[in-house]
Amino acid sequence: MTDRDLLRQRLVAGLAALDCDLATDAVERLLDYLALLARWNATYNLSAVRDPLEMVTRHLLDSLAVAPFVSGETLADLGTGPGLPGIPLAIAAPRRRVTLVDSNGKKTRFLRAAVRELKLDNVQVVEGRVENVEGVYDCVTARAFASLSDMLGWGGHLLAPGGVWLALKGRVAQDELDTVKPPFAVRSVQPLAVPGLEAERCVVIIAGSGAPAGELGTRARP
Repeated sequence: MTDRDLLRQRLVAGLAALDCDLATDAVERLLDYLALLARWNATYNLSAVRDPLEMVTRHLLDSLAVAPFVSGETLADLGTGPGLPGIPLAIAAPRRRVTLVDSNGKKTRFLRAAVRELKLDNVQVVEGRVENVEGVYDCVTARAFASLSDMLGWGGHLLAPGGVWLALKGRVAQDELDTVKPPFAVRSVQPLAVPGLEAERCVVIIAGSGAPAGELGTRARP
């Protein structure tokens, strides 16, 4: 069995545990992304995770655990780093337009290479500070790069009316949730069970202005 076979085996088992049904070509594209990340990581230190098997769990499955909560036709992934969770989500739902935002030039160079080599036609890369990014998006994801109040203060203008903000956290305290103020509102905090990962994970689901009551916090296929 090759190294890629082992990675595929772990990924497929994890996807099954997440009840995430992806086509074979999407699985292979995720593995291609992982191989590219591992290769760049050796030189550019894009991730503290070095073991490819651990990358399957901590990067791919950790990202895809939030997929059922993503909705809409457009998504912005803020502080995306090496493309997490944005690239796995883009591969899982190729009809959704995904914008990856990061201010680190080293990371955006990798992102552009990944978009080009993986032929991710639904993905664009924006290098810059979140507060300077333009546009509006149906869904915004942010993987614990700041506190909730800072995230919304810097990037709240990107959330479309009726949109949903998904803040990926390890753990979130009530006092942090209480910092979310109108026009935003915390709708729910959903635990995420990432296969093979013992660490605590959750997604804080935040509604923007004009979000219909009762439509957020539900699990819908991307």
